Parts: sequence; structure tokens; C-alpha cells
Amino acid sequence: EEAGVHSGDSACAIPPFSISEPVLEELRKATIKLAKSLHVVGLMNIQFAIKTEDDVPTVYILEANPRASRTVPFVAKATGVPVANLATKVMTGKTLAELGIQQEPIPKHVSIKESVFPFRKFAGVDIVLGPEMRSTGEVMGISDNFPLAFAKSQLAAGVTLPTTGKIFVSLSSRHKDSAVDLGRDLRDLGFEILATSGTAARLEAAGVSVTRIKKLAEGQPNLIDYLKNEDVALIMNTPNGKGARTDEGRIRAAAVQQGVPCITTVAAAEAAVRAMRAIRDDVMAVQSLQERYAE
Repeated sequence: EEAGVHSGDSACAIPPFSISEPVLEELRKATIKLAKSLHVVGLMNIQFAIKTEDDVPTVYILEANPRASRTVPFVAKATGVPVANLATKVMTGKTLAELGIQQEPIPKHVSIKESVFPFRKFAGVDIVLGPEMRSTGEVMGISDNFPLAFAKSQLAAGVTLPTTGKIFVSLSSRHKDSAVDLGRDLRDLGFEILATSGTAARLEAAGVSVTRIKKLAEGQPNLIDYLKNEDVALIMNTPNGKGARTDEGRIRAAAVQQGVPCITTVAAAEAAVRAMRAIRDDVMAVQSLQERYAE
């Protein structure tokens, strides 16, 4: 998720999969400097944001808290390190060296945390996320690679990613370039792509075949008709506007009520494409945390 979405609602990955090593090193240095300057003993929580302009990333600190965060249980399970236990011992006077923590614990596997939302219980509510936390739980997927870990996290959260069928793609104007890449990937996976005029024109200009459907204000058949007829398997819609009264909001709310997965960010759409390819091509094996950390 982008900055502005509550961290409790955000999906996240350990280890990071989209941040360059120089930026990661800058994050490490900033974390150490901040912890020392605030004299934190135990756990602390920092939220960073990375903004890239002209291919140059800039790191911002959104907030820093001298306390644990709700991410701690996920970090502990993802790394196999009992973070809360160690932090308690540090606060009683132990050093990290005495506790055997000499370096950053980077696991060989990939862990994805995904939030669980109660939207189906609230008909008509727009599902676009913001600064207010709306999730009521979270799940976790683990695999040796990112695509399968993401696929497992979605399955655990009650989201079934399709391997066949029709996918509706409607991205905001600032994401039209991403729409072409997503369209090509979906075409190569054998999906039929549905789109309204703006996205359809961009995809067709790039040589991606599209089934055009009407916007809600243009009459029928529109996407809500497809949803009612159970004729669409997935929706990828990055919002121009927000709220249940917008056309986009009505589409997203209808998708939730029909049990159709609805993705609202480019990052999640790209991850979903990789996951759907992995579901088709790979074997989704199951392994307990105890078995994994015994290796």
C-alpha cells in the first residue's frame, strides 16, 4: 500500500522484494540513528515512505514510536526470532550480543502478511483504504518465492485468485502505462480482458485485445450486470474518486457483495498477476513453521 493507508490494513512482505539495497541501507542507518537519539531500549516502530522522482528515491520518516507495533507477531513468525521475548530481556538489562543477536535476521523464505476485512457485512461500503484502520484480522502466507507466498496469503484471507475467466481492468489516468503491462500479462495467461472506453483504447493501441463494456451511466450491459451474472472473475480498479456514491465505489461494493476479488492498487495487481501465474505453473506445498525453522 501507498503512504496514507493505515499500517494495520497494509499488506507487507519479509524480506522486502521491491526496495533496492542502497535504499535498504539508508533505512537501516536512519533506524539506528533514530533509536540512539531517542534512547530507546526495547522495541520501536518507524514508518518510512519512499518517493521516487526522476528515478531518484527519497526516504521520508512518517512517524516513530518508542513501542512495539501490531507488526511484531508477523515479524516474529516470519523470521523465527522471538522479538517480544528478546525486547523484554533487553529492557531488563541484557545486551543483544548476550542474547545472540549479532546481525539482521533475513529469512531464506518469503512471508506475506495480508489483512482481513469485514466488507461483505456492510453492503454498499466502498473498500478503498485510507488512514482509518478497517481490518478485523490478518493472515500470513509463506513460500520459497514471492508469487506463491502472495497466493497463499490471499487464499488465507478468503480471496480466490482465478486461473481462467474474465478480468475487468480499469486504472486511473496516472496508471494507464501500468494498464498496458498488466493487460499483456493477463492476455498471456489466457484471460479475457473487460474494460470501459478509456482503458480499452489504451490497451488496444498497445495491441492487447479487449472486450469493451459500457460505463454505468452509458446503460447496459455494464460491469454490475456482469457481476450479477457471475461473468467476471476479478476486478482491477485503481480509483480516480473515493466513496460509495461514485461509479467506481458502486462497482467495488457490488464486487464485494458478489464475492468477486477487487484489487485497488497497481502493486497488488502486479503481485496478483505473478501469483496467478504461479498457481497455474507451480505446486503450492504446505509446511509448518516448526518444520521450516527446524531445517
